[in-house]
Amino acid sequence: MDQPGYVYIMANKRNGTIYLGVTSNLQQRCFQHRSALIDGFTKQYGCKLLVWYQRFENLHDARRREVQMKSWKRLWKLREIEQMNPNWADLYETLV
Repeated sequence: MDQPGYVYIMANKRNGTIYLGVTSNLQQRCFQHRSALIDGFTKQYGCKLLVWYQRFENLHDARRREVQMKSWKRLWKLREIEQMNPNWADLYETLV
């Protein structure tokens, strides 16, 4: 049985720096970003707000979507965020 996958966007503030990633455990991965447990882009730029995500039935489909979205222009990613979360609220609290 396949595990679900998630494509997600973390941000440091509204219209600020954004990070696009993929995971099989969204709650755990967001906790890692929020707690700055992993060195890298999100720690360096303070991307701690989960502002957008999309669930897939399996991780393979989520990875395919991530690759597709990483080729998008920033404006297109911002539109995705605005459609799901116009106030750029931190969606992490809705996961727990």
